[in-house]
Amino acid sequence: MDTPAHLDRILAFLREIGLPVAQARLAEGEVFLPGLTLRNGGLVYDPDRLLHPGDLLHEAGHLAVLPPETRAEAGTAGLLEEPVTEVAAIAWSVAALIHLGLPFRVVFHEDGYRGHHRALAMAYTLGVYPGLPGLESAGLAAGPQRAAQLGAPPYPAMIRWLRE
Repeated sequence: MDTPAHLDRILAFLREIGLPVAQARLAEGEVFLPGLTLRNGGLVYDPDRLLHPGDLLHEAGHLAVLPPETRAEAGTAGLLEEPVTEVAAIAWSVAALIHLGLPFRVVFHEDGYRGHHRALAMAYTLGVYPGLPGLESAGLAAGPQRAAQLGAPPYPAMIRWLRE
């Protein structure tokens, strides 16, 4: 079970890296996940309706991999539905989980990933990183070889959290 402490840590982290996060009452038609929507390049959540705090991390990953000018326009459709963006958002959210010291179940919960949450969690646990190429192309992270060239730590460490 996710705890209020998980939500507090996630919110503090997102604000620290510069992603706007606001709390508001959200109507049913405004959300694409329970208690969560995107507005003007930021996240808006309804604390009474948000089922999984980890969904904030996943959606933040979508925003993080977008170029800043595109991120500012991001809403609930179109930009976030590209398959490359989806797997990069998953990889970003895993790096954030590890950075925050949270368990994988916070993002890979029972209601997520169309029933593939266990397989995804297992892949990342075993060091198979779907989505890493998307993070690399955005300049956010590097695999072992590229990290050695850059003198940076390899993924799941991040070079930066937001695409520049």
